[in-house]
Amino acid sequence: MKRSPPRSRYEGDAGRRRSRGAALITALLVTTLAAVLVSGLLWRQQVEIRRVENQREAEQARWVSRGVMDWARLILRTQADALPVTYLGGAWSVPIAPTRLSDFLGKMGIARSQEGASTWLSGGVVDAQSRFNLRNLVGIAPVGGLRIDPQALQQFQKLLSLLGLNGDLATPTAQYLMTTLLSSATKTQQAQTGDIASDAQAAALNNNASPNSSSGFSDDPGLSSGNAAAEMTRPIQLHDVDDLAVLPGFTPQIIARLRSFVTILPVPTQINLNTASAEVIASALPSLTVTAAQAVVATRDQAFFVNLGDAQTRLARFMLASDTLDASRFDVTTRYFEIHARVTHERAVVDNVALVYRDARTHATRIVRVVEARQ
Repeated sequence: MKRSPPRSRYEGDAGRRRSRGAALITALLVTTLAAVLVSGLLWRQQVEIRRVENQREAEQARWVSRGVMDWARLILRTQADALPVTYLGGAWSVPIAPTRLSDFLGKMGIARSQEGASTWLSGGVVDAQSRFNLRNLVGIAPVGGLRIDPQALQQFQKLLSLLGLNGDLATPTAQYLMTTLLSSATKTQQAQTGDIASDAQAAALNNNASPNSSSGFSDDPGLSSGNAAAEMTRPIQLHDVDDLAVLPGFTPQIIARLRSFVTILPVPTQINLNTASAEVIASALPSLTVTAAQAVVATRDQAFFVNLGDAQTRLARFMLASDTLDASRFDVTTRYFEIHARVTHERAVVDNVALVYRDARTHATRIVRVVEARQ
């Protein structure tokens, strides 16, 4: 048997070097894989920590926002206790520019006030009754039930025209509000409305709806009427001016134009002559022009209206002799306010708008709803 020649010393060294190289590459690959796994775990841990920090900061910002709203409610109650008239010169109407929370706490002498140095507040209070309330478009019929208020409809049409918008949008808006109110009526309200339901259904936007459709009355305003198709077509309730987008003809530009002059409140309300704009006042009085309303606002800003009698006397020279300020449509005080609160805490930003009701007798306030502010 032929024996292979022995390997030289150089061949053995080359083999050992190849083995060491392979081991080194394997060690590098294992080290790289371990580093990737560890960095991934650290990254996930960092993301989780940041998420928890964001949640904590957002919760702290929400608590500060609640404090801002409680503070604004206190101002509204104190103002009403001091003077039973709501006017633009009151402390409630002063807006808050972006200010550090520590500045407020420091002035109040609270210890550790510097902890609020990273928290900024801004916002203000708006008189909701300084705007035209779309809920006024639907009133109580003389024989009971609901009906479209012709005077409020005319007022909204005039307001749209004064703002350079199409006045024809007023009628479908009133019809849609009527439909939503009828569709959400309870059994008790059904008994009180009598025959008004059929008239309102005929005027509704969904003209092809059957008498038993969701545009009428039901025993249960919830989802248990047994007619799934009707419930699916139930009209969307309007709670905010931006909700007008569900109506044909209301573009984002039109809604943005209306936002400063129109609101939607839970119940019909009067217009506060001490806070309303010239356009809203002019639309509420048929014989009043915008120019005359601007003159009224100028005189009002110098001396607010004490009561409706005072307003009637001072507006007499701008109106016809037959025009009167109906107490059911005008007032010099307010029950509904909007509190705008924007809180920035570290990376968290909370921007809310709260609708607040103030009792006319006790001046106690309560929050009706809180929604996220829309840009």
